[in-house]
Parts: sequence; structure tokens; C-alpha cells
Amino acid sequence: MNELETTVRTNDAAKQISISPKATGLGSSINGGELLLLSLATCFCNDIYREAAKRSITVHDVDVIVTADFGAEGEPGSNFKYTTKIKADATPEEIQSLIEDTDKVAEIHNTLRKGIDITIGE
Repeated sequence: MNELETTVRTNDAAKQISISPKATGLGSSINGGELLLLSLATCFCNDIYREAAKRSITVHDVDVIVTADFGAEGEPGSNFKYTTKIKADATPEEIQSLIEDTDKVAEIHNTLRKGIDITIGE
């Protein structure tokens, strides 16, 4: 039987994430590229709320769309872009400033922008 069990752990806090298996064969119905884009969207969304709170801005809705191009097997992704729409109790200028400043401090974005070495452990 094709079952998936996904747990994300940070220190002592474990969270279960439900990901459906592939309809046929083994593995996840969501690929790593999709999860990477979800990671970027999630990071930006969470950081918008964090940075808005620092400015005493109440955010009602955050919509983030992340896109990228993925080529053949083994090729890295490229052309990573995201757009966002935010509804908040703030002026359009304040919201734009919040977006731009959050983009500068979003940790996952900055990790990828810097480039990282990934090694396989023992």
C-alpha cells in the first residue's frame, strides 16, 4: 500500500502535514519543485504578518503566487518570481513598503538568493 507520513520538526515541535500519494506508483503527489514554491509563498506570507505587526498594521488577507521554470531531470529551477496582493488597514503606499521590506528579510528567499551548498550526510 502506498502511504505517506510527513512530519516537520523544529526543535521539540513536530507537525504532521498531509500529502497524498501518487495515484499510481510510489511517492508523493506533490513534487519537490512544488514544495519549494510553497515554501517561498509560506515564508513570505508568514513574514508579512510578522512585519505588519511591527508596524501596527492589521492584515486581513495575503495572496502569494510563486512561479518558476523547471527543465529536464537534474537541471536546477530558474526564473523564480512571485506576486502578492495584500488587504490591510493601511494606505497603498504603506502596503507597498511592507511588501518591499518583507521581501528583503524573508529568510527562505534570502537563503536561495545567496545560494547554498547541499551535501549528503552519512
